[in-house]
Amino acid sequence: MLWSAVFLCALLSGCSDLGVKPHQRGLLAKDSMLLVPDAVEAGLDDHIYFSKEATSGGRGFGGGGCGCN
Repeated sequence: MLWSAVFLCALLSGCSDLGVKPHQRGLLAKDSMLLVPDAVEAGLDDHIYFSKEATSGGRGFGGGGCGCN
């Protein structure tokens, strides 16, 4: 009984603090945290993806392949 109570408390408190704290946002906003830190390479990747998939988006701007931008 005691182990199940401890397990339940650990399970419920395990996800109690999800999210980015204000003091962590500066670190996460740095260019080194990007998946592709080079802007030219990221632009080329976007162009290739758009050319092959006929979609755009996923990098902070809307759009889709249905033509309803």
